[in-house]
Order: sequence, then structure tokens, then C-alpha cells
Amino acid sequence: MVIKLVVREYTLNVVSAYAPHAGLDEEVKRRFWKGLDEIVRQVLPYEKLLIGEDFNGHIGASTGGYGEVHGGFGFGERNGGGTSLLDFAKAFGLVIANSSFPKRKEHLVTFQNAVAKTQIDYLLLRRCDSELRKDCKVIPSETLMTQHRLLVLDVGISLKRRKRIARGKPRIRWGALTKDKAQELECRLSAMGAWRSSGDTNTMWSATADCIRESAREVEMPSSVNGDENNNLENRVENGVAAPGVGVTYETLRTHQDQFQRTQSHATPNKSI
Repeated sequence: MVIKLVVREYTLNVVSAYAPHAGLDEEVKRRFWKGLDEIVRQVLPYEKLLIGEDFNGHIGASTGGYGEVHGGFGFGERNGGGTSLLDFAKAFGLVIANSSFPKRKEHLVTFQNAVAKTQIDYLLLRRCDSELRKDCKVIPSETLMTQHRLLVLDVGISLKRRKRIARGKPRIRWGALTKDKAQELECRLSAMGAWRSSGDTNTMWSATADCIRESAREVEMPSSVNGDENNNLENRVENGVAAPGVGVTYETLRTHQDQFQRTQSHATPNKSI
């Protein structure tokens, strides 16, 4: 069984298999290794590979000529099944994770019955990914089956922090508005006559919002390009909400606009048809 996990920029292929036990025919064993060979070859070189399997073989306590594969912390005596596993790992540039960390005997034994304690379950990963393995051991108190024990591999994957992509228009950070800048902003808005726009409501408010943006840039208000509703000008100005610290400016703007409209209405005589 193969499971492909995609974590950000990493693709992790997890392979689970069960090797034929020692009593089966050699042809059965040959077909097993051929099938596993085909699965591993399908994994792309830049992807991560993790193989967890009951190999029904003993790799032994010492490296014995397989130093690039065997970490030197195995258990028991090597047999034919263990040699096949070591040859397979060597051919594909793999390392046996649970032979790479010095552990007590009870943290090496993966299979135990009434007459024997052995190590037949192994976790393998590519040698180029050796830095991912942080620890590997058997947990004696956890039993998966009647005789097999839980083998755990700690893997550490460093994920790159994604950069936030700036989108939309620059937005004014009203939270940084000081009292002095608020007064300066009020003076500029008064000088620009932001309330003297005419037309329908949308047109008038759009013109007013443009005046506020331009004035904010002139008083050097800090800006950002994020979509934070609490700090952006679009939501505060275009929705008619006064920004913190500019209540006086905003109220003054509305008062002037109302006064201007009343003046215009009185100055324009009613026409009768």
C-alpha cells in the first residue's frame, strides 16, 4: 500500500508492505522484491520516501559491510532475509532508521513470542533525507498485534514560511494616527473643500473619500497592502465610519457638507412648470 502526503512544498510517499516469511518458496520472495522495486522506482527523486514493513528478516547487531545502510545499532544475528533487505536498501540509497539510534534492548525488539525476541520490522528512508529522522524506537507497552510491537519514527520537516502576497490598493493604517496628524488632516480637508462635491450620494461620497486618501498621503500616514478590516481605509471611509482618533475631523467634514448643501438649496430658487 502506498499513501502520498503533500505538506506545503514536500511530497511524502509512505509505503507499507509485508515480506514473505522464511518458509515460503523462493519464487514468492522474488516476486515480492520485484514488486517493491517497481513501487520505489515510481517515486520521483525530489519526493520523500518512507517504507515501513515487516521484512521477516534479521539485519543483525553490526554493520557487517553495510555501513552506508546499517547504522550499527541492530539486534540479534543476520540471516538471509536480513541480507536481502540490506541489499535492497543499498541498491536504492536507503538507510534503516531503527538501526541508526542507540537504544536499550526492549526498544529494539519488534517481535516477541514465548520462545524468541527478534527484530523483523523496519523503517527505511532515503539516505539524502537522513536529517529528517529525529528518533526511532519500539514502544514496548504498545502492542499492535499479539506478538508485534509498535515501531515509531520521529520525522522533522522544516516548512518555509510563506510570504504574504500584497493585494489591492494601499490602505491607510488609521491606528497610527496621532492627535497632531489628525489636526493637520482636518486642516487639509477643510482647505480642499471635501464637502463641496455635487451629484448623487455615491458620487459625492466617492469624491469625499478621494480627498481623504490624498490628504492622508500628504500628512504621511503609514499604509499597508493587506485586507485587515480594522486598519484599512476602504472599510472605514467608504462605509462612513470614522477612524479612531479622527472623530473630530470626520464630524467636521459631515457638518460642513450639510451646511454647504443647505446653502446651495437656499441659493437655488424653485422653478415651477
